[in-house]
Amino acid sequence: MADTKTSTKRGSSARTSRNVWSEEERAAMEESIRERKKATKLSPQEQRVQGEADVQAKIAEMPEDDRAMAARIHELVHATVPDLVPRTFYGMPAYARDGKVICFFQAKSKFKVRYSTLGFQPDAWLDEQEMWPIAFALTSLTAAGEKRIAELLKKAAG
Repeated sequence: MADTKTSTKRGSSARTSRNVWSEEERAAMEESIRERKKATKLSPQEQRVQGEADVQAKIAEMPEDDRAMAARIHELVHATVPDLVPRTFYGMPAYARDGKVICFFQAKSKFKVRYSTLGFQPDAWLDEQEMWPIAFALTSLTAAGEKRIAELLKKAAG
């Protein structure tokens, strides 16, 4: 009787699939490349001015509910930590110090999820013992939520 072997080869679709990232993720990566190239050509003052224009443009592109939340967070950042420089980060409104992003707003429409996010990068000083949150889901902004965001921004900025 002949030996039969089970094939261990994957189907051709598994080998040739190039869709590792979603369309939204791919667009964000491409936007990040453009942002970095543009930033290298600007002085710090030009980066602030261009960053403000870029952030305002991104906020204006958002659906109304995301736009209202992003605009309010933008106001909170400026009021709480005015020395943070507005810029875009993977196509999202963000705020940086010394060229490093401290925090960013990810609209729920960006990746088609159910809530927006206020995220913090490793240069944000939110450290608490051995573990702390670095992103916060936002479904709406209340006075208490805005107060908490202001506290986080102050702490993150050091």
